[in-house]
Amino acid sequence: MKVLKLTAQGLPQSWVTLEQAALHYAADEVRWEAGAEIACFRGGHNAVTGRQSVIHINSIIGTKGVPNINPHELLPGLTNGKLFARDRCLCAYCGRQFHESDLTREHIKPVSAGGEHSWMNLVTACRACNHRKGARTPEQARMPLLYTPYTPTLWEDFILRNRRILADQMEFLVAHVPRNSRWRS
Repeated sequence: MKVLKLTAQGLPQSWVTLEQAALHYAADEVRWEAGAEIACFRGGHNAVTGRQSVIHINSIIGTKGVPNINPHELLPGLTNGKLFARDRCLCAYCGRQFHESDLTREHIKPVSAGGEHSWMNLVTACRACNHRKGARTPEQARMPLLYTPYTPTLWEDFILRNRRILADQMEFLVAHVPRNSRWRS
């Protein structure tokens, strides 16, 4: 289970473990919290007061400080897992849904023809369609794309990064994705 760590202004920073979140709470770095309480850590007893230390962890935390970089300028890292998740494990050519192990990343404009290794030039394809298309464009292979590739936003990237997102975390992230995002359907 991961905690969604945000800047104090509400921009996603990272997915952190419960232990890492507890460190933010203990260091008094949590400025605000949202979502449900998902864990409670109990520590030792204070020698003076006799009270036990307790840290309640929420699923979403906003931490103090300002990041050194503008998160909107970051390009999401491209992995097969994120690509397949972006495309919902659907082959861009035959439209069938597959298990990740039966999918490949497919360059729309082949690398041999100068195609880039980028979000806008990659789609998910089943092995059979990828092989059939070969080193041709979809037009040359007479295999039109069934959906358009896109570069995920910062918010969509955080959805793609974590496979086990809690309902309140997903609600928070989806509220910030563009209206035309596939994550709103």
